[in-house]
Amino acid sequence: MQIKKIFIEIPTWLGDAVMATPAIENIIKTYKDCEITILGSFVSSKIFIHHPNVKKILIDDSKKSGFRYKNLYSIAKSVGVVDIAFSFRRNFTSTFLLFWIDAKEKYRYKRFTKDEVHLVIRYNDFVNRSLKINTTPQKLMIYQDENRFSDTSKKQKPILGINPGATYGSAKRWYPNEFANVIKELSNSYDTIIFGGSGEVDMASDIEDRLKLSNITNYENLAGLTTVEELIEKISNLDLFITNDSGPMHLAAAFGVPSVCIFGPTKFNETSQWKNEKSVIVKKDFSCMPCMKRECPLDKQIHHQCMKEIKAKDVLEKVSLLLRKNK
Repeated sequence: MQIKKIFIEIPTWLGDAVMATPAIENIIKTYKDCEITILGSFVSSKIFIHHPNVKKILIDDSKKSGFRYKNLYSIAKSVGVVDIAFSFRRNFTSTFLLFWIDAKEKYRYKRFTKDEVHLVIRYNDFVNRSLKINTTPQKLMIYQDENRFSDTSKKQKPILGINPGATYGSAKRWYPNEFANVIKELSNSYDTIIFGGSGEVDMASDIEDRLKLSNITNYENLAGLTTVEELIEKISNLDLFITNDSGPMHLAAAFGVPSVCIFGPTKFNETSQWKNEKSVIVKKDFSCMPCMKRECPLDKQIHHQCMKEIKAKDVLEKVSLLLRKNK
């Protein structure tokens, strides 16, 4: 059977969608001239807008109004007839959606092992088993506009990016005062951009207030001000990135940006940066880790200890290590 049209429901979270890109690239290598329809959240779908094989992008807004399953049915019917349909999600709504997709073959994501393996490998195993192929996941892949222009003419110093947020929950977030201390120490060597989504503006403002008190002026606070496309563009041009475990962390990995990644409650061996040789991890070890909770369930002295015990000096030591390693 000749495979031409492929439907792919991508993961909802930005970071997970980025980690699915090696598996999607292996689908394309298997069916070189395929035309892909992508369905995803408003945020995650943006990483595919310049992909040469992606011909249509649908936004899953089925939760917004009305009866969700009726909305999902309408989305499924808008896809039209395809040869293969994949879903990189494993909940009931994805099962329902795939049922109504008009496709000769349909595959929904499964976890094939309980072992702790990187999510990139899990996604690629799903594709391999579905298509009965034997591929290995290569680098994360985000295509950019070939006509884009980045104005670096005013660049005085290397650019440090700071990402204090993590959409999944507060348990993954390091503290604004510590981020501010890192920026202060590096301010003679780097100009800084503070990133953040619309829900992270207060956190970024807290960092900015601390910088003002120390008379640090060579920074730009972009929290809540960038589109996803602008975020991708700016992160791709960074010289150093310091970030929590988050979607932007995986964007940086896709472009090989030197990164210091701060981990607390999550499994670093499953969601660390994939194939970024210019990457180091900062973490502490406690018996409660990894709890995988959105918010720390502990109280009193041990509340959020996995992040509280990480100090600016720990991150700065990793910055020095990273810079020495990449000389």
